[in-house]
Amino acid sequence: MKHFYTATLLLIFLSSISSCHSQRESLVYFEDIKGLQSDTINITIPEVKIEPDDQLLITVTSEVPEAAAPYNNLIATLPVQTERSSINYNGIRPYLVNAQGDITFPLVGSIHVAGLTTIELSKLLTSELSREINDPVVRVELYNMHVNVLGEVQKPGRITADGERVTILDALAEAGDLTPYGVRENVLVIRQEDGVNKFYRLDLTSSDMIKSPAFYMKQNDVVIVEPNSIRKSNSRYNQDNAFKLSLASTIISASSVIVSLVIALALR
Repeated sequence: MKHFYTATLLLIFLSSISSCHSQRESLVYFEDIKGLQSDTINITIPEVKIEPDDQLLITVTSEVPEAAAPYNNLIATLPVQTERSSINYNGIRPYLVNAQGDITFPLVGSIHVAGLTTIELSKLLTSELSREINDPVVRVELYNMHVNVLGEVQKPGRITADGERVTILDALAEAGDLTPYGVRENVLVIRQEDGVNKFYRLDLTSSDMIKSPAFYMKQNDVVIVEPNSIRKSNSRYNQDNAFKLSLASTIISASSVIVSLVIALALR
């Protein structure tokens, strides 16, 4: 009997170790380069292209402010305080790129901008306006650069960026980083390109993720961090308990009604 109890305890101990090992998740970013003194990875930084439904902030200046004023999309009053109100846009309203990829620019007319970078559009407008005003300076900014981060992060929601060069690490940092229950080896990025949805999987523990097309974010990207096995188990456990509690409550209520009917019939 003593040997039986010893063997049983040993079996339980080994099972618990195996279970803990199977549920262990890495919490380290770039785990494969840990311990290296230095290293380099060649990457190509993609250019963000303007797309339909984008909002563009276009400002025109010149040596004579009055000459540039008609080309600015000015509004009478500044907009209501927003998350980005710390940046001074001098009361200039963003241009909305329509479904055809065009904007209507003052005194110039319709311009097809979809597929251009903000730098390319700036050069195009500078060339157009040089015919009318001396030495125009045109600045084009993507006003709606945002990414949606969902799942096992501290602050899920929409992340708004002030620039165009945003990495997935920037987005996750703005979301408060992953929770301890987030799977770092299999982060999903959903991206709309050319009218279709594309899906990318990134392993945050590997330096290879820097080479992924999804390492640098595009406007409207969706980042989803899935829960690990521990979180899934806890969720199922809570759901099962809630169902059992609801079922027990229903049975008790039904039993109470039946007992009341039986007593009422017996008293008759």
